[in-house]
Amino acid sequence: MPFPFFPNLQLADPWWLFLLSLVPLLAWLRGRRGDAPTLAFPTVSLMEGLGRPTRLRRGGFAPNLLHLAMVCGIIALARPQKLISYDEVKTEGIAICVAVDVSLSMLIEDYYAGSRNINRLVAAKRVLKEFIEGRPSDRIGIVAFAGAPYTPCPPTLDHNWILKNMDRIQTGVMEDGTAIGSGLAAAARRLDQQEAKSKVLVLITDGANNSGKLSPLDAARFAATLGIKIYTIGVGTSGFHLIRLPNGGVINSHRDEFDEESMKQIADIGGGTFFKAQDSATLKQVFESINKMEKTKIERRIILRTDDFFHYFIIAAAACVMLHSIWKVTAARLAPLTV
Repeated sequence: MPFPFFPNLQLADPWWLFLLSLVPLLAWLRGRRGDAPTLAFPTVSLMEGLGRPTRLRRGGFAPNLLHLAMVCGIIALARPQKLISYDEVKTEGIAICVAVDVSLSMLIEDYYAGSRNINRLVAAKRVLKEFIEGRPSDRIGIVAFAGAPYTPCPPTLDHNWILKNMDRIQTGVMEDGTAIGSGLAAAARRLDQQEAKSKVLVLITDGANNSGKLSPLDAARFAATLGIKIYTIGVGTSGFHLIRLPNGGVINSHRDEFDEESMKQIADIGGGTFFKAQDSATLKQVFESINKMEKTKIERRIILRTDDFFHYFIIAAAACVMLHSIWKVTAARLAPLTV
C-alpha cells in the first residue's frame, strides 16, 4: 500500500495499522475513574480534601512513552518500505561489417551535397556515419579494399571511436584495383570472430572485380556457410568520368565496368538484397532500408526493488521502553503521586 503523498514509500503489511486504534482506547482505560477508597473513617470531615477519587492520569511523561512505543511497534509490523525502480534493458545486437571499395574510381565526383559535388567515397562515408549512429547496440566494423583489403575499423561497440577514425577509409592505402572477392572474405572473417546470433555484411562498390585471387561469388559462398547475410550496394552513375586525385592530378576513368549481375548474385547467395544508389538521396534510403530490415532485439522491463526500513521503528520502540524504565526508577520515585 503506497503512502498518499510519498509515492516512493509503501507498507508491505498495512493491516497491522488497525492495531493503532487500540492505543487511544488503552489511554482512555488508563484514565478511567478509580474505585472508591477502601478505608472508612468515622468522621468524614476529618479527611475532607484528602479523600478525592483516584484517577489514573492519561497524561504524563512515562505513559506517553509506552503509547509511543506501541505506535512505533505497530508501524514496524506494517513493514514500511522504500521503492526503488529502474529499467533493465536487454539487447540482442547484430554484428555488422561494411566492406567499402576505396579504389580510385570512388573519387569520381558524381554525387551532390546540396549544390556541391562530392565524390562517391565521401557520399558513402556520410551515409555510413548516420547508419552507425542509428545502431548503438550493434557491434560494427569496416573493411576497406582496393587491390587488396585492409581493416581501418575492427568490429567494436565503441561507435565514437569508429566515427572519429573514418578518415582511415581512404584511397591510396593499398595498390589500386577492385578486389571484391578479397574484401568480402576479409569482412566475413571479421564477422566470424564475433559472438552474435545475427551477422550482416554490407558491400559498397562502384566497379567489377579485377584484382585478388578469390572470386566474389566464391567469397559470398564462404560467407554464407558462416551464416552471414549479405547486402550489396552499387554506387555511382554510368558513363565516363574524370577522377580527381588527392595530389591534384586528373585521370580518366576509361570505361564503366560496374558488374551489376555479380552484385545481384552475391546478394542472392548471402540471402540479402542488391541496391543501386546513383545519388546521395537514394544511397541514404538504401541504408535506411537495411536499417529497417535488420532490427536489433531490445527487451525493456521495469525492475522494482524494495528496501525495508521497519528496523528504525523497532529501535524507536525499544528506546521508548528503555526511557520509560529509566524514568520509573529515577524521576518517578521522587514524585510517585504524579506517575
